[in-house]
Amino acid sequence: MAYGNRKAERVHFEHRYAVNLMGVDGTWQRSCVLLDVSQTGAKLEVEGPLDVLRAQEFFLILSSRGLAFRRCELVRVDGMQIGVKFVAERKKKGRAIIPK
Repeated sequence: MAYGNRKAERVHFEHRYAVNLMGVDGTWQRSCVLLDVSQTGAKLEVEGPLDVLRAQEFFLILSSRGLAFRRCELVRVDGMQIGVKFVAERKKKGRAIIPK
């Protein structure tokens, strides 16, 4: 996903929408602001150090209780703004197992 050449239409927010990033292992968390979002990814403004983003994969927590979230992959870093791609569940190859 190249910046400026997106496949999905983005929705921009007029107000600041606070969200959180969390490591897939739960060991770190960062507050951030959701700047825009699409079906395939989002642009965020991160508060605090970006060193934890070396993991390249993390969760975008959209609700205060953590019930709404998306698994993300880091695409780009531009100062305090980052671009993420939503990671879809990988489909497994092979036949479906049908219980008897």
